[in-house]
Amino acid sequence: MPPSTDAENAGVVRFRARIAAEKARLGTIHESTLGPGHFEVAPPGSADLVLTFRNLHNWMDEGYAEKALAACFTALKPGGILGIEEHRGRNDVPQDPKAESGYVRQDYVVALAKKAGFVLVESSEINANPRDTKDWPKGVWTLPPSLAMGDKDRDKYIAIGEGDNMVLKFQKPR
Repeated sequence: MPPSTDAENAGVVRFRARIAAEKARLGTIHESTLGPGHFEVAPPGSADLVLTFRNLHNWMDEGYAEKALAACFTALKPGGILGIEEHRGRNDVPQDPKAESGYVRQDYVVALAKKAGFVLVESSEINANPRDTKDWPKGVWTLPPSLAMGDKDRDKYIAIGEGDNMVLKFQKPR
């Protein structure tokens, strides 16, 4: 996984500013940390919704994907929703348990979530990209927005666009 960039950190700052500006409409938002030593994302049974965007491959790489999903399950109320958006891996290639390419097979994500206790409710192809062959020299980071190859074949990768991403909706049973 590439390290955080100044642009990503600036994005977090912008996001926090937007949330602060919308406090009257959104109410109080509580940020929490998820990772080694920090698996209580919210008090048990207190959250209606947990969303994660392109994090599962990081959790797999660091060896705590199962703990992270269990933490989401614990935090959610019965009937609560877990949304996962992730780089979709190829079904004809075995899943790398560390997801070093950034790609995760959809069936693998579903199995991990089910192991944590979730039920798959639905999926969306809104972030699908059939031009992504998922076999790039620097994994998904070869494609925009990262463009890890720099100027090498830049136009080719820009024409392909961002990676093929799955959007999955899970529910904690009532």
